[in-house]
Amino acid sequence: MSALRNYVLVTLAYWAFTLTDGALRMLVVLHFHELGYTPVQLAFLFLFYEFFGVVTNLLGGWIASRMGLKVTLFSGLAMQVVALVMLSLLVPTWSKAVSVAYVMAAQALSGIAKDLTKMSSKSSIKVLLPEDAHSALFKWVAILTGSKNALKGAGFFLGGLLLALAGFRGSLWGMAGALVVVLVACVLSLPAEMGKAKAKTKFKHLLSKSRDINALSAARLFLFGARDIWFVVGVPVFLSAKLGWSFTQVGAFLALWVVGYGAVQSLTPTVLVRFTGGHAPQGRAAQVLALLLTITSAAMAFGLLSGVPPAVLLIGGLGVFGVVFALNSAVHSYLILSYSDGDKVATNVGFYYMANAAGRLVGTLLSGALFQIGGIAGCLYGTLAFTVITTAISVLLPQREPIALAADTKIELAD
Repeated sequence: MSALRNYVLVTLAYWAFTLTDGALRMLVVLHFHELGYTPVQLAFLFLFYEFFGVVTNLLGGWIASRMGLKVTLFSGLAMQVVALVMLSLLVPTWSKAVSVAYVMAAQALSGIAKDLTKMSSKSSIKVLLPEDAHSALFKWVAILTGSKNALKGAGFFLGGLLLALAGFRGSLWGMAGALVVVLVACVLSLPAEMGKAKAKTKFKHLLSKSRDINALSAARLFLFGARDIWFVVGVPVFLSAKLGWSFTQVGAFLALWVVGYGAVQSLTPTVLVRFTGGHAPQGRAAQVLALLLTITSAAMAFGLLSGVPPAVLLIGGLGVFGVVFALNSAVHSYLILSYSDGDKVATNVGFYYMANAAGRLVGTLLSGALFQIGGIAGCLYGTLAFTVITTAISVLLPQREPIALAADTKIELAD
């Protein structure tokens, strides 16, 4: 029961963090767009958020293997509190250049916090489950990842709503206070040794990974770059500036998209087992799903060229994109844990999410640049290019010996 309690605590902490992370992203985009920032300037506000995520995922896994997942989890929660308070101290009379630099610094802390918390939470599943529990591993990864994205979507809505009701500063103080309560509860309850490796990982081994993990990480980079090219700046600014939607409407739309995306991820084991003959997904599942995502992106680009109204294309096309993307992402999240030994899971997951963060970094920059150059069409064409690359890399993923999944997986944790 202690392992189950620990997993519940880690999951609740991750959920609380995810709500504030989604709300903060929406607060920053909408607040600074209202102040007159250009799409490229908005993208720069998230530049350090994504860049330091790359660094954090690489070093975070190494730190966790030496000091334990508890240390990285607590550090992530504490740094998010500092980032929220720091943003609340922004002075409106500062010049735009100073404001951008200040927000970038605060977002750097938030980016470090996000990836420390995510790496700690997802690695803990592998640590707490028995070594051969493939069915439970697939199911629990899908549940955690799906619920995280559903709550991030709720965070988008919360951010738009809080901005309308409490203003920028009031929203930040409220979220910081809630996270302090979560942090104190975790400090008092979680075991100190959770996630420590039996043998210390040498720093030089951080970039020395297997071919399978390298290929999966590369595919992950372009998969998430494809999403963020349209997601970070393009769609929110288009809905607000071109279609005249309110803050709450923009937040609600993106919230529904991410909540739906999270729900699909949670259901991935049930959906995919029908197409894999009752076996855990292998490289072929990622290959097929990447190809379907490319076809979806191409259809959206063709629809735009054919004169389909952009509003219809975004609402309908991105719904299909979200379903296929969610299935692909959930399969990736299972494969990285399946490819990793329990003793090395933190460093492998850290390396994998370093690639994930690099994809978000590139996607964020391209989102602002392509939207400013070519509008929403430029963003969709960029997404198509990245999905094509994802498909090509996914061909390198192995098709290993089939692993049968239990029809009704019982969730049992290792003590």
